[in-house]
Amino acid sequence: MTPTDPGPGPTGRPSATDVDNPVEDSVDLTAAQAGAAPLVPPEIVAQSMREYLHGAVLRVKGGESGMLPVILGLVAIVIVFQAISPHHIFLSAGNIVNLFQQSAVFMVLAMAETFALLLGEIDLSIGYVGPVGAVIAVQLVQPSTTNWPWWAAIIVALVACALIGAAQGSLITRLRLPSFIVTLAGLLIFNGVLLIVLGFGPFSGYPTLTGSQPNLRALYNLMWGHINPTQGWIVMAVIVGALGLNLWLRDSRRRRSGLVAPPVGLTIAKIFFMAVVGIAVVAVCNINRAAVGTLEGVPWAIFIVLGVLGAWTFLLQRTRYGRYIYAIGGNPEAARRAGIKVTSVRTVAFVLCSFTAGIAGLLYASYLGGMSNNVNGGQLVLYAVAAAVIGGTSLFGGRGKAVHGVLGGLVIGGIYNGMYLLGLAVQWQFIVTGAVLIGAVTIDALSRRGNTTGAAGR
Repeated sequence: MTPTDPGPGPTGRPSATDVDNPVEDSVDLTAAQAGAAPLVPPEIVAQSMREYLHGAVLRVKGGESGMLPVILGLVAIVIVFQAISPHHIFLSAGNIVNLFQQSAVFMVLAMAETFALLLGEIDLSIGYVGPVGAVIAVQLVQPSTTNWPWWAAIIVALVACALIGAAQGSLITRLRLPSFIVTLAGLLIFNGVLLIVLGFGPFSGYPTLTGSQPNLRALYNLMWGHINPTQGWIVMAVIVGALGLNLWLRDSRRRRSGLVAPPVGLTIAKIFFMAVVGIAVVAVCNINRAAVGTLEGVPWAIFIVLGVLGAWTFLLQRTRYGRYIYAIGGNPEAARRAGIKVTSVRTVAFVLCSFTAGIAGLLYASYLGGMSNNVNGGQLVLYAVAAAVIGGTSLFGGRGKAVHGVLGGLVIGGIYNGMYLLGLAVQWQFIVTGAVLIGAVTIDALSRRGNTTGAAGR
């Protein structure tokens, strides 16, 4: 090679552009490096709130919108239904608490479905697996038959759901059957099992949770029970204080160790946001919601949803098992070559999916005040998938969080609640929910396409 030789081009030989203007080539390379900068997560390079926000904006422009679409969707739902609902009651205290309770089942079911979606799989059976667990618990606490303690009935119900998940997961992971087919068969099978278990006892297929017996009341209060206003403030202060302290200590420890950590201002902003949300929720729930008498306090259902959210967020974000799920969802073969026991991790994910569906089923039974053969499990599972995807979980695997199910469940619940207030027929609820789901999947697909195009361009 002579001193004047510009060197080989991308194909291994000098290109016309390289020979004619080598200076432009160096400029283009510099531009390419600058163009890749937005792909670096802002928390890695940001040293201040301004830099962090700037990096976040660049990520949104690059197609990584995160939870922004569902948050904007929630804001739009609130504004629209508050404006058009009769007497503008959508944001009234009674309706907001009712909205939380109506959405609780959707939120927990969506968190259940998240485990399957993270693997790039789907579980269509949870719409009936959860109710099967619920009807087992309802039957066991009946005072005229078994009269089990409520806590023992709940344990048996959740263990039954977990065993169902283990059986289906084993068929999917060990026999390599398609999850769509296995869980579709499960939907049909456990619909039948539900009807069989409903027939046990002298209830004509309609065991109830109404009555003064303590075990019945315990299950009934999962949805309809609440704590008094003073206890609500105390619990809120403890939860926000514990979460805020943990967040502050974790970020401070990472900064002292020279590890990646968000700016101090962002940590303070997160703690402040948690406090504002906690105060708002307790303040709204402590308003008397009864037309006659007194009904105030935070419902137990909110604490149950928060407990499931906290447990599964910790599992997915802070444990080795959670990292394995994301790795398998992103690239199963690469995960296997890295030494991850793919079969076991995937099987456990289906166990957790069904177990969480059992919690949703208990809330559903409490909401209905019992169980009946009118459970529409097909609709429940479709809402669960819709809520998870609307919240931001990808249908293609490897991307999603438990909080996405909560946000998506609020969207589904908001649509349902708002249309109920307007007196619209149920078919419009299906149409609007379906349209929102298409929009969410479109955003997910376009963001992935944009990321792939950007990677190819580099």
